Amino acid sequence: MRSWEERLGKIELDSSSLSQQVSRVLTEAILEGVFSGGEKLIENKLQKVLGVSRSPIREALRDLERKGLVEIVPRKGCFVRNISARDIEEHFPVRAALEGLAAREAMRKMDSQTLALIEKTLEGMRQAVENGDAKTYWTHHRRFHELFIGACGNQLLVSLLKTLRTHALWYRFSYRYYREDLRRSLACHEEIAELFRNPSTEREEEIERKVRTHIEEAMERFLEYLRGKDGTKLGSVEGFSK
Repeated sequence: MRSWEERLGKIELDSSSLSQQVSRVLTEAILEGVFSGGEKLIENKLQKVLGVSRSPIREALRDLERKGLVEIVPRKGCFVRNISARDIEEHFPVRAALEGLAAREAMRKMDSQTLALIEKTLEGMRQAVENGDAKTYWTHHRRFHELFIGACGNQLLVSLLKTLRTHALWYRFSYRYYREDLRRSLACHEEIAELFRNPSTEREEEIERKVRTHIEEAMERFLEYLRGKDGTKLGSVEGFSK
């Protein structure tokens, strides 16, 4: 397996918004498990590998801290956050409520162009399921949710969910042995898309409930996985406490 230095060293950054690019690269690296929970991110090594100065590295690390992906400890350095069962239990219900609200608002404001993009993304999800390609499925899955969240028209809601969904993705990629039933997930998204195709005042409550339940059920399946994996009660899982 290639080291993180080899993997990140192949990425080319342009001269504009370096700190944002570094933040994006490091975010993806954390989500995909290139860096493990508790691992220290060493500034001078990142500088050398990414070919940038200290300033954009430090700005990027502060951005990762705001996202909740790392912890910056004074006089010790920057560390990738470990995930606890409590993190999951606290984040997913909030995300479920807000994303359900976003879906309800999106139904009122959905335009034909966005709906066409949702249909295209849904087709990508179908193809990924048929090919057994989980990574491609989750790429389209993320885009599906981003599209209707963006369509809600509430920028505060969009911003809050962007942060919460980053956490959700991190949880998923951090436990690489966890695999949700993709066909079950696809079926749920087919139902959500069908509601967007046929909007009505009566269906606004239905789509809010559908999206909220989808996320809450995913949380329960995830927590069940952790219980089975560790054989201990949540809240005292070895290796998951902060």
